[in-house]
Amino acid sequence: MAERRIHAGFAAINNAHIYYESAGEGQPFIMLHAGVADHRQWDNEFAYFAGFYHAVRYDQRGFGKSEPVEGEYILLQDLAVLLDYLHIEQPLILMGCSMGGGLAMNFALTHPAQVKALIMVDSGPPGLELDIPEPDAFKGVEKAFDAGDLDRVAELETQIWFDGIGRTPVQVDQSMRRLLYGMNRNALSQEVKQLGKRLPDMDVPAVRRLGELHMPVLVIVGSHDLPYMHAAADYMLENIPTARKVVIQDAAHLPNMDHPVVFRQAVEDFLGSVLD
Repeated sequence: MAERRIHAGFAAINNAHIYYESAGEGQPFIMLHAGVADHRQWDNEFAYFAGFYHAVRYDQRGFGKSEPVEGEYILLQDLAVLLDYLHIEQPLILMGCSMGGGLAMNFALTHPAQVKALIMVDSGPPGLELDIPEPDAFKGVEKAFDAGDLDRVAELETQIWFDGIGRTPVQVDQSMRRLLYGMNRNALSQEVKQLGKRLPDMDVPAVRRLGELHMPVLVIVGSHDLPYMHAAADYMLENIPTARKVVIQDAAHLPNMDHPVVFRQAVEDFLGSVLD
């Protein structure tokens, strides 16, 4: 196993300072967090896979330690520049959850020769529109946000994304639930600053380019995630020839935080079958 000493710092990217962590040696394994989280979502995976790969995780701007700044930005550009900054050249393993999964897919479509394998965790192709009603719980989120009650927003979103459909707050891992709440609460405090304008990653949305994905793709979804996320997983399975799907039982939108050992095994099994 490779040395696990962590190299951490800030990369100056398009007027922002992007916090990153890097550990291990070998094939790069890039981990992209969800929109309700930050780099800490991957605490277990980063620590484990750094023993076998060059593991990298970072906070996207407006999340964790990466403060939002004025000006236009493109998340795909941030990722590409960060990889250059870290001198990462060989083909990557890209793993993204939710928003991070969309970014990972956009990178794979834009730089196909640089991606060895793609792991989509409770995510979907950017641009995918499905006729699936939004849960009523989102109305409460909007109302609390408009009222400026960010604590309430964070709690409601934790119920939606971490507890999930059919589970109550007492049925989940409490330490992980607190971590998710804290990560999301921090992101909300950055969001209300209204700094920066995000531009689209690509002119043509990924949902219209799925046939261009030729690298192995693993689709992971938690059994208690929203109906839209299950439908998005099935859509990818049907429209990406190389895709395979794994359902993590008793998990919601962030299944790696619900059951890290089960999640890790699913990732290891996939990588063991597709990497040279």
